[in-house]
Amino acid sequence: MSNLPQNELKKIFEERLLESIESPDSSIVKQAMLYSLAAGGKRLRPLFIFNVLKGYGKDPMIGMKAACALEMIHTYSLIHDDLPSMDNDDYRRGKLTCHKKYTEAIAILAGDGLLTEAFKLSCECTEDINKNMAITKILAQGAGASGMIYGQELDIQSESKCNLTYEDLKKIHLNKTGRLFSAALMIGCVLSSRESDLSRWEEIGHHIGLAFQIQDDILDVTSTQEELGKSTSDTENEKFTTVTLFGLDKAKNLMEEEYEKAINLMKKCDFDDSELILFLHELIVRKF
Repeated sequence: MSNLPQNELKKIFEERLLESIESPDSSIVKQAMLYSLAAGGKRLRPLFIFNVLKGYGKDPMIGMKAACALEMIHTYSLIHDDLPSMDNDDYRRGKLTCHKKYTEAIAILAGDGLLTEAFKLSCECTEDINKNMAITKILAQGAGASGMIYGQELDIQSESKCNLTYEDLKKIHLNKTGRLFSAALMIGCVLSSRESDLSRWEEIGHHIGLAFQIQDDILDVTSTQEELGKSTSDTENEKFTTVTLFGLDKAKNLMEEEYEKAINLMKKCDFDDSELILFLHELIVRKF
C-alpha cells in the first residue's frame, strides 16, 4: 500500500488528470478542456476517494482513474454553471472562465467533452468489470437528471421565488453539491470492496455537501473576490441563501451541525477515520 501524504497524492493526481485528455493537437475544444482542468481548485472529490481508500487500508492509487473521471464531471459542471445563461461569471479559480477565454460555443463543447471523457475513463477504472460498472452507475446517478443536474434545475427555478424555505435550499444543496460528494465517498467504498457501507457513505456525503454549501453562503459575504476566485456572488445576484434566511451566526451553527452529523456517521463504519476527519476539519476552517 502507498503511504503517500495527501499533498503528494494531489500532485500525482494533477499530472494524471491532464494526461487523461489526449494531446489537443489543433483542437480548440481540447485546449479549452485542458485549460479548465488545469485551473486548479481544492480537488475535494478526488481527495475524498483517496481518504476513504486509506481508511479501509487500501492503496489510494487504485482510485486515481476514478478520481480523474469525477473531477472531469465536476469541471464540466463549473464550465456550464459559469455560462451567461446560468450564473454569468467572468472568473473561476482566479482565472477567466472558459467562455470568456474561448467563447461561449467552445465552452459548451468543452463541458460536453469532459462529461463524455469521464464516462470513458470510468469504464477503465480497474481490471474488475463489475467494479467499473458500479462506479459508472454511481457517477451517472450523482451527476444526472436526478442528481446534480436536478439541483441546478432547482437552483434556476429558485431565482423566481420570493418565499424560499430552508427545506427548499437543502433540496438544492443536496442535489447540486451533496450528490457528487456522496459519489466520491461511495466510489472509495466500492474500490475498497465494502459495498455494505454504501448507504452510510451516501448519507455522509449529503451532510458534507449541505455543510459545504452553507459554508459557501457564509464565505460569499465574508470573503473578497480574490479569496473566492470568482467575480460574482449570490448576494449580488440576489439569490436566497442560508445567510439571507437566518443571518451569519445561525448559518455558521447549521454548517457545524452538518459536519458533526457526517463525522458521527463515519464513526459507525469499520473504518480508520483519522485522516478523513482531519481533512473535514481543514474544510471547516477554510477561507475560500
